[in-house]
Formats: sequence, structure tokens, C-alpha cells
Amino acid sequence: MDERPGSSTGPAADTAADPRAGLDPRAELSEFLRTRRARLKPEDVGLPDYGRHRRVPGLRREELAQLAGVSVAYYTRLEQGNGRNVSAEVLDAIARALRLSDAEHAHLTHLAKPKRHKKKPVARTEQVRPAMLQLLDTIDGVPAYITGRRSDIVAWNGMAAAVFGDWSELPAQERNWARLVFLRPDYRELFVEWDQKAYDIVAFLRMDAGCHPDDPRLSALVGELSVKSEEFRRLWAIHDVKEKSYGVKRLRHRLVGELTLNFESFRLTDGTEQNLITYHPEPGSPSAEALRLLASWGADATKAGTSASA
Repeated sequence: MDERPGSSTGPAADTAADPRAGLDPRAELSEFLRTRRARLKPEDVGLPDYGRHRRVPGLRREELAQLAGVSVAYYTRLEQGNGRNVSAEVLDAIARALRLSDAEHAHLTHLAKPKRHKKKPVARTEQVRPAMLQLLDTIDGVPAYITGRRSDIVAWNGMAAAVFGDWSELPAQERNWARLVFLRPDYRELFVEWDQKAYDIVAFLRMDAGCHPDDPRLSALVGELSVKSEEFRRLWAIHDVKEKSYGVKRLRHRLVGELTLNFESFRLTDGTEQNLITYHPEPGSPSAEALRLLASWGADATKAGTSASA
């Protein structure tokens, strides 16, 4: 079988040709395995490199199958999107051979052994528990918000509005990090490392897609962004995945200048698949003073600063 670049066969080929084709689980599995295999070099896993005689980027299927301890035919069927009846042990072996991260390993499992979700009416907005809304109101001086499925922003406190913009002025479906980051120039200005923020958002969406490949709203979001943003299309095709975690974000605020904030993400354990994200500065830093100023200005900071309706 020809594995040269540009010669994709099977279900993945149609998805690569038309990013609006939807989230076909077989195509997702096929493309994910192919892209993970392509990023590994023979020397990375202790295999000889035949240099110019190699016709494919990364490892060959037979090399990957050898490393995982499965037959070439079995692995080929799996990479063509046929993950039916694959065991957890085989997936673990393939994950080790591909040197997958924990998030990638979980994503592979979701794609190969998708869970069946009960059909539920599609709500316009996710519901946030009253206690969580109260918690947001009590977080004083620190931007905090809650995200739900598909990177939707479902609740936030006053400091989040002062730093990121007044999301209450937007229609509910526009309160979505992917739409904000890829479709709004003001958010491109807001994030100093915009490229990293864009990459992270797509990687989160990929993870969500692996868990919910039959979600019509997620499919519609991916289709819309694929049509409207070349950068989104490029990042979506990479098939990288990651979980929300922690780190540092540098922001360029219109009123107080550059902010350097540590962010933390907390997954809620109430079955909602929601995350609480907080941002805090180093004590005594210029960013801490800048947040204190924004807090003292209250609603005026939201109106005059980073406006979500700009």
C-alpha cells in the first residue's frame, strides 16, 4: 500500500480533503494514528534509518507493528479506522510504541473504543450549579471563569470581564474561546503568545471530539472555523491533543498594559465536564498592582478596557 504523503486512502482521506465533512470516528482514529507514526523517526526508537531510501515520513507501519508486538495486518486495519474489538492491552502497546502522552493515550482509547452516549435534547447553554456561581462571586481580585463543552464560556466573575471583556454583551453561542481566538482581531491582540493560545484551543477541541464524535454542535463549530480560519484548518489537521492544566499567560491589556498571570484549571467532578479556570499574578509584581487597579475601577474597567464587543 502506498503510504507516501498525499496518497491517503480509507476514511481519513475524505476528512482531510473536506474539513467540514464532520467528525467520523473511523477517520479520526485513522488520521490520529497516521500523524503520531509520522512524527517518530527510526532512531527515536532504536531502529536503523535507511535515509533516502525511505518513502514515508516517520516509521513504517511494519516497524510500528513490530514495536507494538502486533501483526502488520492487524495494525493496518486499526490505522484504517477499524478499531472494533481492539483490546485495552493492544492499545496500551501501541501507545507505548508511539510514545503517546497520557492525554494522547486517552484520546486513542476514546477513538478506538467510543462510548455510546444517550441522545439528549441539545440545550442552548450549559447549566452551572448555583454553588459554583456563588463561588465565582466570592473570588475577589482574581479573574475566574467556567468553561464547558466545545470551549464554551458559561460563567465568569467581574475580574474576568475586566481582563478578557464583557462576555455578557455577546450572544450565548459567541461566548466560545475558539470563536473568540480565531475570529476576533481584538483577542489576537490580547494574547501576547497568540499562537500558543490558538494551538491549545484546538488541542482541547480535539480531545473533546474524541470523547463526543457524535456531537452535532461540535461538528458545526469545527466546520465553521475550518471555513473561516486557515490557521484553524492547519492546526486541526495536526491532530494534537492535550488536557487543560496550568501555566503562564501574558496578556496585553488596553488600560494597564502587559499582564503576566499564572493560570490553573480545575476539572469539576459533578459530571458536567466543566472546568474552573483562575488567573493570578505573582504577589508584589507589576501585574498584581495592575489587577488591583482594575478591581478598584470596577465596571468602568470593563467598559473602557478589553471590550468583548470591540
